[in-house]
Parts: sequence; structure tokens; C-alpha cells
Amino acid sequence: MIKHSRGFTVIEILFVVVLIGAASIIFFIQKHDLSIVAQDNTSKTAINSMYYGLEEVFYPANQYYPQTISSSNLKSVDPSLFTDQNGIKLGAAGSTYTYSPTNCTDGKCKSYTLKTTLNKEADYTKTSRNN
Repeated sequence: MIKHSRGFTVIEILFVVVLIGAASIIFFIQKHDLSIVAQDNTSKTAINSMYYGLEEVFYPANQYYPQTISSSNLKSVDPSLFTDQNGIKLGAAGSTYTYSPTNCTDGKCKSYTLKTTLNKEADYTKTSRNN
């Protein structure tokens, strides 16, 4: 007599459960890494926007760099970009964005450094073209 069994063996079920568990772990690790990379890219975009606002708009019009930057003197930059990923505005304590002007006289500076601290990479820095 031939006996036909229906269903799955315990080993088959365990294999599928382990496979699904491993795939889930890999998925969530990759998802976390992708969100950190996205945050880093957003920070780089903000710094680049401020940099180009200074170099292409502010400096050609004024022939100097400002001692501080904000949405009031860099009108070409989206105001939300002056706030970092933690919700802290540029220049405030704890912000991952820093603007460091140099060689300043009466609020007019000759150069600057813009910097942000990234999670997966080294700090991202932009310096003035006109020193």
C-alpha cells in the first residue's frame, strides 16, 4: 500500500521560518542604512545650497561674505535648509551645521568655511572661493 501524506514536515516549516526571519533582519538593517545615507545626502544638499547662495548670489552683489548667514541675508536659499536633521538651526548650540567666517571687519568677511557632520562619512566641508 502506498501512503500519501498531506502537509509539510516540521523541518520544511522550520526552514521557511528561518528563511523569512533572516530576510526580515537583512531588510531592516538595509532600511536603517538607507535612511542614514538619505539624511547625509540632505545635509550635503543644505550645505551646497548655502554655499552656492553665498558664492553665486551674495558675494557677486556685495563683494564680501556676511559674518552670519540666515534666510534674511541669503534669500536665494530655502529657509528650511538652515535647520539640520535634528531640528537645530545653523549657529545654535548642538547644530551639525556650522558657518565660520574669517578675516572679518565691520561684519564684512573675506572668507568662510561651511561644514556639516555626517553619520556614515567624514565631515562635509565647503570653503569660500574668494579668499
